[in-house]
Amino acid sequence: MPIPKNTICIWFDSEAEAAARFYASVFPDSRVDAVNRAPADYPSGKKGDVLTVDFTVAGIPCMGLNGGPIFKQTEAFSFQIATDDQEETDRYWNAIVGNGGQESACGWCKDKWGVSWQITPRTLTEAMAAGGEEAKRAFEAMLEMSKIDVAKIDAARRG
Repeated sequence: MPIPKNTICIWFDSEAEAAARFYASVFPDSRVDAVNRAPADYPSGKKGDVLTVDFTVAGIPCMGLNGGPIFKQTEAFSFQIATDDQEETDRYWNAIVGNGGQESACGWCKDKWGVSWQITPRTLTEAMAAGGEEAKRAFEAMLEMSKIDVAKIDAARRG
């Protein structure tokens, strides 16, 4: 496989492979491409430990780096997954939260490794792009939600 020009690198303590395999099981156009082991001992691991994992999430090439506990995930980085309907929104949300993750607000949640996800129905994005009163109503409705309720966003869009 050719090496992509740009790859998102996500720092994990030691569970990059488990995270990559979970993402590949949940999202379409996702897979684990390679598991690379350390050729020698390093500060947070031993020779033969999984060092990096090349994977794809919803078509985006990523690399998970098992770098140890020095850096933690924050909301400064997130994956945003566009969904078409409530069923798709529920499926991704429930997979992440139900696998040791946690809910947040406005369509955000974290997986058990601390990586943030925005599960965003397209109707919300379309409402925001429309601007004006439609965007204001959809935005105000979103502020009351953790997981986005598509029917409530659609109702807010209509006024």
